[in-house]
Amino acid sequence: MANTIGEAEENSNDYKAHVFSSSTELLEKLQSKWSSVKKKPYPAMYSSVFDGIILDPAMMLIPIDDHMVHRGHGVFDTAVILDGHIYELDTHLDRILRSASAAKINSPFPKSKLRTVLVQMAAASQCRKGTLRYWLTAGPGNFLLSPSGCPTSAFYAVVIDETFSQRKEGVKVITATVPMKPPTFATMKNVNYLQNVLTLMEAEERGAFATIWIDDEGYIAEGPNVNVAFITKDKELILPIFDKILRGCTAKRLLELAPKLVEQGRLKSVKNAHITVEEAKNAAEMMYVGSTLPVLPIIEWDGNSIGDGKVGELTMAVSDLLWDDMVAGPERIPIPYA
Repeated sequence: MANTIGEAEENSNDYKAHVFSSSTELLEKLQSKWSSVKKKPYPAMYSSVFDGIILDPAMMLIPIDDHMVHRGHGVFDTAVILDGHIYELDTHLDRILRSASAAKINSPFPKSKLRTVLVQMAAASQCRKGTLRYWLTAGPGNFLLSPSGCPTSAFYAVVIDETFSQRKEGVKVITATVPMKPPTFATMKNVNYLQNVLTLMEAEERGAFATIWIDDEGYIAEGPNVNVAFITKDKELILPIFDKILRGCTAKRLLELAPKLVEQGRLKSVKNAHITVEEAKNAAEMMYVGSTLPVLPIIEWDGNSIGDGKVGELTMAVSDLLWDDMVAGPERIPIPYA
């Protein structure tokens, strides 16, 4: 190993970084990466810096002096594109504006223009299934800590062409050992996701799908980037209170839709409540709840089965409610493709 490192260091001393003599040369280099890609994974991007929609992935760039890049001063959100419609866009826009306010970022545009830009970008992308991801940042300006030198905030957005479908197979999870964010930061959807990344890596290293965070009072919190829900043996659907975690848009919609199952006599009740680890592990059914899932059954936690260790009937009933809402519900905006 010592010889290998030494040889690498010796070779590095001989390395000479290329100096691009012109923007044309650099552009050719950037475009060469995408020349052999048949289907673009990112068919469209918007940047308020350029005030336009970009279709060439080689040009989908963010200034390095944007304070989101070097200080993490930015917030983001995501909405689903399904069958040529955007799902719950207004709900997600309301949340990013709340997050921006908490992060002391003034949006460069009112909500109506943000909405218009996202719909127009989705149309230009020609994407029928995927996600819209978008950011509000303190903007470019300098490399200082304070954003006072940034002339204006920035708005970036991208269409991600990806396939997803209703999840019907159960997954295994573990309890996170990586500390969760404090409530001030956990309740806003900011770009500081290092803890989220590390806890997901922890799960992958241990052969699990993802993790469950427990808060400082011993109550169930959330997953790395999803909410979590439980169905008790008494057929109560419980989601953790949102006081220390992100108020998930899909989780919120689930709380609006699930009372239908109470009316049908399939569930006893639907509520937000504190739930202890012991109560959670004794639940009959367990699930992740998030935008592109929208429900993912959990059948094992820390090596122990949840319920009978199989995907529960009520979990799939909940999943059907959300999936049907995504496919044909009232929270959909048609994309005006050319």
